[in-house]
Amino acid sequence: MEPMIGMIGCGNMGRAIVEGILKAKVAKENQIYAANRHLEKLSDLAERGIKTAGNLETAACSDILFLAVKPHLYQEVIEEIRDVVKPDVIVVAIATGISIQTVKDLFQREIKVVRAMPNTPALVGEGMSGISFDKLLNEREKKMIIKLFQSFGEVQVVAERLMPAVGSASGSSVAFVFILMEAMADACVKLGMGREQAYVFVGQAVKGGAAMMLETKKHPGVLKDMVCSPNGTTIAGVKALEKAGFRYAVMDALDACAKRTEEMAQASSTVKKR
Repeated sequence: MEPMIGMIGCGNMGRAIVEGILKAKVAKENQIYAANRHLEKLSDLAERGIKTAGNLETAACSDILFLAVKPHLYQEVIEEIRDVVKPDVIVVAIATGISIQTVKDLFQREIKVVRAMPNTPALVGEGMSGISFDKLLNEREKKMIIKLFQSFGEVQVVAERLMPAVGSASGSSVAFVFILMEAMADACVKLGMGREQAYVFVGQAVKGGAAMMLETKKHPGVLKDMVCSPNGTTIAGVKALEKAGFRYAVMDALDACAKRTEEMAQASSTVKKR
C-alpha cells in the first residue's frame, strides 16, 4: 500500500513540497492530505484531487506527516494531534531550531522523526535540503524520505548537529544572494541599463556561476581566478570588494544565522510537557 502523505501548514514551503512530489510522480493527488488554518486558501488543491482537511484528520490519516508550521506553533499543533497520529507515523519537522528530541518530547512518546531544512528555491524545483534521521527509521523509510525531498531539488543527509550550518548555507543565504543580485542590478541601472534587463543579466550570471561550481566541482577560488585577467576589470572589482570587507560580511552574516538557530533550539528545548 502506498503511504499517505500529510502536510500541516500548507504555505509556500508546504505547497512547494506538494507540487514537487506530484510533478515527480512520487505520489498521486489522492495520497496527499493538506491542512491549513484557512482551508479556503487550499481550494485550488482540492480541485486537483488533493484531500484538504483540518489538522486532526490530516494527522490521523498520514503515514508521513510534514509539520510545515512556524516554530512557535509546534507545541500548539503537536498537542492537538499527538493522540490521533498513527503508531508508526514518520513526522517530518520543517522548522528552524526544532530538534528531533523536542518533537519527541512534545509527542510524549518515542516517535519516528526526520528533521529537515529545505529552502525557498524548492518553489521552482531547485531546492536544497538538509535532513537528519532519527535512529528509529529503517533504511527503507530513509530512502522513501530522501526520494520525497529529491522531488523538488537536491538533498544531503547530515548529522543533526550541523543543522545550524545547513540553515546558514542554503536556507538564510538565499536572501543574501537576492540582496547581492539586487545591488548588482542597481549598479547596472546606474550604468544605463533598464532594470528588467539588468535582472536577467544578473540572474543568469548567478545561475551560471552556481552551475559551473557544482558541475565542474572546481574550487570557487579557482573559478574566480579564471575570470580575473591581469590588470583587468574583474580584478579591479575584486579589490573593491575586499576593501569593503565583503568576505567578512558574508561570513559574519552566516555566523549570525547559525547563532540565532542555536538560540531558537535552546528556547524550543524548554517547551512545557503537559
